[in-house]
Amino acid sequence: MPSDTRGAPWVRTRLRTAPWSAVALGVLVLVSAFLAAVLPRAVEAYETDGLRDAVAGAAPEAAVLELKAPPPGLELPDETRAEAVRPGALAAVGARARALLPAPLRADPAQSAYGVRTAESLEGLDAALPRPDGLPPRFTLLAQSAAAAHATVREGRLPTAGRVGVDTRAVEGAVTRETARALGLRAGSTLTLAGYPDRPLTVRITGVLEPRHPQRSYWSAEPVLRTPGLVSTTGRPPQFYWEAGVLLAPGAAPALLGGRGEPERYWRFAPATGRLTGADAPALVAAVASLEDGPGLVALRGVAGPVAQLSTGLEQVVGAYTATRDAIAPVVAVAAFGVAAVAAVVLVMSGGLAAARRDAELALLRARGGSLRGIAGRLLAETAVPVVPAAACGLLLALLVVDGGRPLPAVLGAGSVALLACAVLPVRAVVAHRRPRAHRERDDLAHARPGGRRLVAELTVLVLAAGAVAALRRRGTEGPGDLLVSAAPVLVGVVAALVLVRLYPLPLRWAAGPAGRLRGVVGFLSLARAGRAPAAVAVLPLLALLTALTTAAFGGSVLAGVADARDRAALLATGADARLETADGTLPPELAGAVGEVAGVRQVTAVGFAYAAERASDETRSLPVIAVEPDSYASVARLTGLGGFPADRLGSADGVLGAVASPGVAERFGRAPRRIVTDTGAVTVRVTAVNPRTPAAPEGEFLLVDAAGLKGFGGPTTLLAAGAGLDAKALRAAVRDAGAGVSVTLRADERAALSGSPLQAGAERVYLWAVVAGAVYAVLALVLGLLRTAPERAALLALLRTLGLTTRQGRRLLGLEALPQALLAAGGGMAVGWAAVRLLAPGVDLDRLALSGASGGSVPGGAVLRTDPWSLVLPAAVTVLLAGAVAVAQAWWAGRRTPITHLRAGDTR
Repeated sequence: MPSDTRGAPWVRTRLRTAPWSAVALGVLVLVSAFLAAVLPRAVEAYETDGLRDAVAGAAPEAAVLELKAPPPGLELPDETRAEAVRPGALAAVGARARALLPAPLRADPAQSAYGVRTAESLEGLDAALPRPDGLPPRFTLLAQSAAAAHATVREGRLPTAGRVGVDTRAVEGAVTRETARALGLRAGSTLTLAGYPDRPLTVRITGVLEPRHPQRSYWSAEPVLRTPGLVSTTGRPPQFYWEAGVLLAPGAAPALLGGRGEPERYWRFAPATGRLTGADAPALVAAVASLEDGPGLVALRGVAGPVAQLSTGLEQVVGAYTATRDAIAPVVAVAAFGVAAVAAVVLVMSGGLAAARRDAELALLRARGGSLRGIAGRLLAETAVPVVPAAACGLLLALLVVDGGRPLPAVLGAGSVALLACAVLPVRAVVAHRRPRAHRERDDLAHARPGGRRLVAELTVLVLAAGAVAALRRRGTEGPGDLLVSAAPVLVGVVAALVLVRLYPLPLRWAAGPAGRLRGVVGFLSLARAGRAPAAVAVLPLLALLTALTTAAFGGSVLAGVADARDRAALLATGADARLETADGTLPPELAGAVGEVAGVRQVTAVGFAYAAERASDETRSLPVIAVEPDSYASVARLTGLGGFPADRLGSADGVLGAVASPGVAERFGRAPRRIVTDTGAVTVRVTAVNPRTPAAPEGEFLLVDAAGLKGFGGPTTLLAAGAGLDAKALRAAVRDAGAGVSVTLRADERAALSGSPLQAGAERVYLWAVVAGAVYAVLALVLGLLRTAPERAALLALLRTLGLTTRQGRRLLGLEALPQALLAAGGGMAVGWAAVRLLAPGVDLDRLALSGASGGSVPGGAVLRTDPWSLVLPAAVTVLLAGAVAVAQAWWAGRRTPITHLRAGDTR
């Protein structure tokens, strides 16, 4: 039988030779591909949630698309006009109009409605109706569809309609509970409404309804239908009258055509959010523009009439969302660039570790005639076997973890990881062995001399970093996304790493001289070994560590700035950790004591409000005067950090009350005694201290005085409680026990409301996890760098042990050898992180990330990016400790083996 001369397959042989290396590479690629694929999907997911929340949470009168059209003209017969507004005709028009809504606009049938309404409200003539200033109430009549599906009948029944025509003057209607309570109506009441030429319209109330979802569009697209309100006239002084809505049966719509209430047909389409995605925002704005004044409106007029008009505020809602998203995206991109850069360095280091381990093998293949193409092809094949399935698994895991979103960005991210992981080893091998060589050349820092190409590359990175920083400081993160601007912190870290690598040998040489004159050899050997570390071992881990530390410092400062802004905004909203107020009368006397006994409350103070005229001749009293108990109020002000002052500043002398004033009031009053006129009489005050803010009135002007000095003062209307860990449930229980009519506002609730937006919460979550992933990759880079020189270090330790080196000295040697690079990375990371924050802070806008609402909130000075000390010190300290721990662990592991395990005859290590 002829022998098989083909030999063993290359890939199978190599994988069997080093199975654990293949497994480790596969795990690294799987994790990296998962992160690269899940990041864009996570961003799309929170952007989608943010758009849906913005549309669903907008005021119904702003988000609803309302198509309006006048009724048929008077030139038509009454029966024809009546048929055009009956439910069947309106439903048919509504169905055709809904089908014409351009994608991605979709209507929610459950909250959409159609009908006929009076654009001009009708005056109620009944004498029994309430008249606040002698003016009769006015009613808007709506013959709206599907009332039974959106209301629960609490009294009576739903209105019905027989054969109603244009000349009908008696119809049935229903009102909500709030309308019935405000206007004194009930089932069986009648309303006589003016506005008809022959005789008034009589509306018989057949039922009192309770809306099932009062805040949704069916009831809130026209709020007067749900809740009546007092409306003021334009005269001086203004007079008030009630404005309310009455729900008629849909079949009663023809009766509205006979009056002067300017009846109009309407179709309200509530936008459905279930299928919206973050990428739909531009198309959504374009669709609304088309419907308001474009081809979409022309199509709707072909269905609803030639003068039909569509109105909505949806474009403002989507525009506010888009502005917030565009402000947040560059900040999140900073973390994405950071983790991507560190992950790329780690993948390159993993390939470099494999190339270094097989350097002798590859050199032998080249010496025996192996071609670069053949070697690179075989290395590519053996690398692709674990990499490609691992990348596919990471992609699949990302698709399963985050549902929704476009698959293409995830595929590109995972594919990029697989391509880089497959290419590193062949490229490194081709570059290192492009010429056959007999022995390995030195590549340590002391011997390596950077070439011209490296200098050009470093200068290019420096120019890019300078341009990115200048652009970010000049125009900030507003406007369209700019990848160079978002990469500014990463580029700053890369430039710093390149500079430190060039300077790294200098301090080692300076320290080696004094260390050589010491009695022991450990210090000198450790410095000499650190200076002779391979250039790749020094450059890549340092690049990864500095990039990760810069990103962590920048990210930690961002998150700290966001948290500080939210804390400040919540404090300005409440003035203390808890604010208890009553709208009518004064607070119960026992409430302050009950609140003071709640767990976590450190101080409670009672506050009363009054208004004063600054001069006796003033007709209006517009100056807010705050009456307080000096000691407790000063304590609350000190605990909250809002305008603390000594309590004796509110003392009185010779009938003059000491006062703490806002800057504007202090400027007008000066320091001399000033007489003001309050509701209870005249009082003389003198400004003794100036504070821009105070807990009782965090915003605006104020004059703070001792309540005991105000004669006839009515009593406190507000309680302020200070205590960061107060028990909210116990506080509310104490308020309930003390009596009704007291509202409780907690600083913690205001703080939570500021971070409730899915867009903000998602961005913070992605940012935090990106920073954590970057830190983990940096640690892995440090470990790979130490593993790269592990055989040489183990051999050196074994050789020194044969010469009398003790185990303790061996641990110190390896620990001190790893210390210079760790200290350089830690110190450089802190310096670069501090410099990056200082350089980039003027161009980073955190307002939209920190505060809810399109306007970015209302914190004095805004959300400012400041250096967070913990974000600088903690990662750097962990880097040093971890480097020492890995070195000590390596020394312990090497010490467990005999020297003969590491030393071989002819070994040149």
